[in-house]
Amino acid sequence: MGLKAPNIIIFLLSIILAVVVIMARVFDAQIPLLTEGGSQFYGLLVAYILLVMGNLARGL
Repeated sequence: MGLKAPNIIIFLLSIILAVVVIMARVFDAQIPLLTEGGSQFYGLLVAYILLVMGNLARGL
């Protein structure tokens, strides 16, 4: 299984999600589903998994 560049849409979605989570953490913003408990970690995890899937799967 070889790696390839992800689709631009997948790449932008993962970057936007990661930046939103980091900004919510740094500026202490209240964003539903991203600021409750440990869900900031899961938001970053989803962004990373999305980027990895874009690298591994064909057509993403």
